[in-house]
Amino acid sequence: MNSKRPFSVLGIQQIAVGGPDKQRLRSFWVDLLGLEYRDTFISESENVDEDICIMGVGDFTVEVDLMQPLDISKKPRVDSPALNHIGLWIDDLAAAVHWLTYRGVRFTPGGVRPGAAGYDVCFVHPKGNSDFPSSGEGVLVELVQAPPHVIEAYRVIANG
Repeated sequence: MNSKRPFSVLGIQQIAVGGPDKQRLRSFWVDLLGLEYRDTFISESENVDEDICIMGVGDFTVEVDLMQPLDISKKPRVDSPALNHIGLWIDDLAAAVHWLTYRGVRFTPGGVRPGAAGYDVCFVHPKGNSDFPSSGEGVLVELVQAPPHVIEAYRVIANG
């Protein structure tokens, strides 16, 4: 078994914060803290109405996704827990999924798919099971395929 990891985690792509009322989240994150609103994403299959906000500059911009469920009686419940998930830039998502799966990491259903911000994503399940015992240990972790300009920006910084 090759133990050399065929991918790198470059940095934080996003955090996602959920609540029953997205406007209250916006009042804090946008109105009070000054994050910039960028776009809204709605998905019935993921039961989410989400405002994508940003902080930082250039290739090191980090999303803060403010989410509320479309239907509070359905799952998934994007407002529970309130810090719903963290997204990590990955330089080679396909290699990461293959390597992590082989090592017993449990992913959520849905596989690799287009995410709200337009990048391919997949999610590491917050809980392991008997077939895939490794997990986010209570945290839903979104792996996000970094676009070439982000990969290059991180390589420049890493190499001084």
